[in-house]
Amino acid sequence: MNMIEYADREMMFIGLANILAGELKNCLLHHDFASFSVPGGTTPGPIFDALCAADLDWSRVHVFLNDERWVPEDHERSNTRLIKERLLTDRAADATYVPLYRDAPTPEDAMNALSATFASELPVSLLLLGMGTDGHTASIFPGADRLRDALDPSAPPVMAMRAPGAPEPRITLTMPVLKGAMSQHIVITGDKKKQVIEQARHQSGEQAPISELLSTATVHWAE
Repeated sequence: MNMIEYADREMMFIGLANILAGELKNCLLHHDFASFSVPGGTTPGPIFDALCAADLDWSRVHVFLNDERWVPEDHERSNTRLIKERLLTDRAADATYVPLYRDAPTPEDAMNALSATFASELPVSLLLLGMGTDGHTASIFPGADRLRDALDPSAPPVMAMRAPGAPEPRITLTMPVLKGAMSQHIVITGDKKKQVIEQARHQSGEQAPISELLSTATVHWAE
């Protein structure tokens, strides 16, 4: 496992934003577009604040979430709100946003359309992930109803997921999509999550889904 430890969170947020900007620029030198998958939640906000001003051809960057709650974009629990407010602004306003949510009663009702959309975005050029204290990443939770399906190497690109403690149904990129990303970064903060990462090195994907990525991803940590 490759882990980079930073002196404080501010240094990590700025340093990681610079790394991501550099990798996006490099990808655009060799490809028509770059697909950039990002997490929701509160941790990545400051990274997005720094990254959105990066001087690169954002018009050729396709941005999408690792996962989303099945709620409309204007809902207070929508991850899309964070992306639009803190990443898709400044220079990054020129990027193309590829939504995971569709106006349908359940994620299953939109699965065919979503699968077709995301198949054209693969492999993911640049992947930024977070992690929960239970070892989940994206919406691949221990104990979720379709955990084994989402971990399966033959899983479709996206999958509906329901898990204990998750109030809404979720839609998530599946593990083969995450593992197939050309560049993978995981950002975590605090001693608790550092301990979870260390424990996950010795656990199965069903116990701690993040463990599936630790041999290929770079982990960025600050207290």
